[in-house]
Amino acid sequence: MANIAVKKNGGEAAVGLTRRQWDPTRLVRDFFGWDPFGEMAPAWQFSKGDEFEPAFDVKETPESYVFKADVPGIREKDLEVTLTGNRLTITGKREAGKEEKTDTFYSCERSYGSFLRLFTLPEGADLDHIEGELKDGELTLVVPKKPDLQPKRIEVKAEKLKS
Repeated sequence: MANIAVKKNGGEAAVGLTRRQWDPTRLVRDFFGWDPFGEMAPAWQFSKGDEFEPAFDVKETPESYVFKADVPGIREKDLEVTLTGNRLTITGKREAGKEEKTDTFYSCERSYGSFLRLFTLPEGADLDHIEGELKDGELTLVVPKKPDLQPKRIEVKAEKLKS
């Protein structure tokens, strides 16, 4: 907790947040990290960094496509998975807890809010047999491949050579 300082006032300890000291190296990092074109992008296109956006892992196995996401704190009723054509849409929300006026926060790092993710499924996906599971804060979606489009082994017979 680097930004917390303990101040003593007449023998009493008071804990509070301090402002960052002026740091020229931070100024240079902030300056070179500035994206002049980022300001021209629509506000809805890019995250501000404090919104909830679960990260997804997408992998292909010989039998299916597997989507996994960490969605801690999201209840089943706050999660929706829909399919329109070959477009898989995953939406959800994580709500912040109630704040009491008497609460004092020293750090607020968890993010809350709604999210929306879209995935276009490939041609060989079996859209009629998609399965989903939400367990221990992890969402798993399995999209099987159509049996007729899965790779098949073709046996090649060799002719015996006559000597």
